[in-house]
Amino acid sequence: MDILSSRILLRPVDLVATREFYRDVLGLAVAREFGPEGSGGVVFFLGSGQLEISGSRAPGTPSTLMLWLQVRDVRAELVRLAGSGLAPKREARTEPWGLVEAWIEDPDGTRIVLVQVPEDHPIRRDQRDL
Repeated sequence: MDILSSRILLRPVDLVATREFYRDVLGLAVAREFGPEGSGGVVFFLGSGQLEISGSRAPGTPSTLMLWLQVRDVRAELVRLAGSGLAPKREARTEPWGLVEAWIEDPDGTRIVLVQVPEDHPIRRDQRDL
């Protein structure tokens, strides 16, 4: 399989609120928008990937999607997000595997794991040099 690109697709209960969350609260850059104005989809840049928010799912249907977003400074992001009224579901802490993680949720309850890779963590090193 030769994969040229990929994206995560999210089907929210409330399309407008979810689009606004990712654009206005998280501050993701828009790659493109499509479909009818007001009810169309949007594709956001997500580091080296993309996140498409389009369509919908029935209320009461839980989201099973989880996003893992690596940021430079988890605690600074939590402070910035608090300014938008977003409280974390779990504060930042260093996990047993050495990564700093905090949890937030989008309006549909999709868990977003904010991750910081410390300078001395093994995944920061080029494994080819070992």
